[in-house]
Amino acid sequence: MGWYKRDSEIEAELDDITYGSGTFVVVGELGTILTSRDGVKWTKQVSGTDEWLYGVTYGNGTFVAVGDFGTILTSRDGVKWTKQVSGTKNLLEGVTYGNGIFVAVGDFGTILTSRDGVKWTEQDSGTDEWLYGVTYGNGTFVAVGGTILTSRDGVKWTEQDSGTDEWLEGVTYGNGTFVAVGNFGTILTSPDGVKWTKRTSGTKNNLVGVTYDNGTFVAVGADGTILTSRDGVKWTEQDSGTDEWLYGVTYGNGTFVAVGHSGTILTSP
Repeated sequence: MGWYKRDSEIEAELDDITYGSGTFVVVGELGTILTSRDGVKWTKQVSGTDEWLYGVTYGNGTFVAVGDFGTILTSRDGVKWTKQVSGTKNLLEGVTYGNGIFVAVGDFGTILTSRDGVKWTEQDSGTDEWLYGVTYGNGTFVAVGGTILTSRDGVKWTEQDSGTDEWLEGVTYGNGTFVAVGNFGTILTSPDGVKWTKRTSGTKNNLVGVTYDNGTFVAVGADGTILTSRDGVKWTEQDSGTDEWLYGVTYGNGTFVAVGHSGTILTSP
């Protein structure tokens, strides 16, 4: 699985990436937003904020980006962005869309939900642990960080036993399996978000982002680490061609795209 470095034309840290409506959207340092149709040629957009953006997703015809001090931005096309009122000053780390709602997660157990990305409601997570990532699959939301939480509706959340003391940074769903990744090469899998099994990643590097598409899980992390797996159980390390930290990864238009430190963007194939 070969990876190719692309020119983002910036040095900013890039923290997350999503794909929707034929467009890749990347978010990061000091309000940075980049867009691309093919993952190769990138255009910087005006976000209207200097706050750091940590998470981005697409759903219901809308891109939603989240970040520092409760920052939430929305866009229909990835180009024109509007700041929304989140109702919190807490840092928001991750966001996803499923079951007709957006769910954003962040520090001190913060969880916000929204039907349209505009009006947000804070939910009781039942924890003060930081939450770094959230995904939806098999009728269930799964949020990860210093713990694992699950919810059917995004409103009522239940804490689950992860079986690890390591921080979890990212989570995805595919092929009937939730995959969570975290510090020191931690990888956990679960069929339902409740019962988790630790897998051998083959690395001690921190893993930060993970995605699933085209029959493959892809996890990214420290020092250019990229791991791939067909089933979430057996993992293979790939040559990324970079030593820069990678924070986010997604799939679209037949291409995996990973983003990270110092404006790093990689594509495969």
